[in-house]
Amino acid sequence: MDKKFRKTVIAGNWKMNQLASGVPAYADTLKAGLAVGAQEEVVLCAPYPLLPALLAAVDGTPVRVGAQDVSAHDAGAYTGEVSAAMLADLGVTYCIIGHSERRAYHAESDALVNEKLKALLKNGVTPIICVGESLEQRDAGETLKVVSEQIKNGFADISADEARGVVVAYEPIWAIGTGRTATSEQAQEVCSFIREYLAENLYDWDTSKAISILYGGSMNGKNCAELLAQIDIDGGLIGGASLKPAEFAGMVKDGNEDA
Repeated sequence: MDKKFRKTVIAGNWKMNQLASGVPAYADTLKAGLAVGAQEEVVLCAPYPLLPALLAAVDGTPVRVGAQDVSAHDAGAYTGEVSAAMLADLGVTYCIIGHSERRAYHAESDALVNEKLKALLKNGVTPIICVGESLEQRDAGETLKVVSEQIKNGFADISADEARGVVVAYEPIWAIGTGRTATSEQAQEVCSFIREYLAENLYDWDTSKAISILYGGSMNGKNCAELLAQIDIDGGLIGGASLKPAEFAGMVKDGNEDA
């Protein structure tokens, strides 16, 4: 399927790493390695306290800033929560939701992820919704069942027009931070399935082919190009490698060549 219908997105997820004081130096190294006129969308998703420093450091560049989570609530007595309106007011344009670490450590359900997706869309922030199976589920042959349920529930009550503004990230849990990566064939198989499921069960092919689907799970400078060459993989959600600005810039270059 022709990738010209959708954008390539190379997104870094710093997780709970980095300090605000180190952001300017990181940004300087990254900017020095980025190609002029890059075609893909470059995103850095950082912890809440780092967002202002990161926004300032990449101001005037093509790099977009994302958050790593958001509240499902608009406002109110929710101590410790951060709303989509707050993120948008800062200038944040992307936000990860449904990451496996949030689902596992904070018992986030598909229904909650769906509410967060709606909150982001309401405030003009692009959601990156994560889906993926555990090793036990893959070994039991349940990968497609698990992923389809997460997609169906995550996109509940989302119109086709709204869906076009959502990014999906397939992250097999068994490959996140383990150094173990899905083969390009395994990653393509699931990303292709996601696109087909969106087209045939929730929306239509015109909508589905406009939705960017990323791969995440120990993607790095060595395997990035091969993964991005797959027809249904439109970018990456990159963890550990995104903490190394020179390596991340190289992965952005791979994404630009594939765009």
